[in-house]
Amino acid sequence: MDFHLEFIEFILSNEVLRFGEFKLKSGRLSPYFFNAGLFNDGYRLDRLSQFYARAVLDSTISADVLFGPAYKGIPLVAGCAMALARSGKNLPYAFNRKEAKDHGEGGMLIGAPLSGNVLIIDDVISAGTSARESVDLIRAAGATPCGMIIALDRMERGTGKLSAVQEVRRDFGIPVVAIATLDDLMAYLHKQPDFETHEARISHYRQEYGIENLR
Repeated sequence: MDFHLEFIEFILSNEVLRFGEFKLKSGRLSPYFFNAGLFNDGYRLDRLSQFYARAVLDSTISADVLFGPAYKGIPLVAGCAMALARSGKNLPYAFNRKEAKDHGEGGMLIGAPLSGNVLIIDDVISAGTSARESVDLIRAAGATPCGMIIALDRMERGTGKLSAVQEVRRDFGIPVVAIATLDDLMAYLHKQPDFETHEARISHYRQEYGIENLR
């Protein structure tokens, strides 16, 4: 099975992706919801990390360091680094604090120094705030943000015509790679008769709020 669809199967079977009616921060009522906080045990995090590593290796992005924005990005970047190492690609990683320390090692950053090309590892892009903060931190350290890996791209418009993912690509000139997109979810649901109702509701929602895939 294509690893994008394999990821969809994984998040559905572990109820990280759920169907129903969910009010988003935008006020929209979505027929599905992705809750990355439910990757909350060793097995799920290890499996998720393997998908992140696969997405990194499958991409054309060349990175010297991995960076995980606080807080959700911290376990993700550590897990991804370990999964990549098991695959034969050993990369240093770092993450940030929300507030700088004035004792001990001090500063905002923990882990490897940010240098060269830095790849951001995060869960999703909603308003793009985390991406902007990460890019600013990386550039302030004298390094270059070279891309971003996220778990799921909802392919949904923000306040304008573009999605948050497209805005990050446009504003910072970096590739954003998703382990799976809404296209992948729809392709999976189309082959599952039990999910026919969910497929119809998501298709309707997509017609109202969706954008085209630019993977």
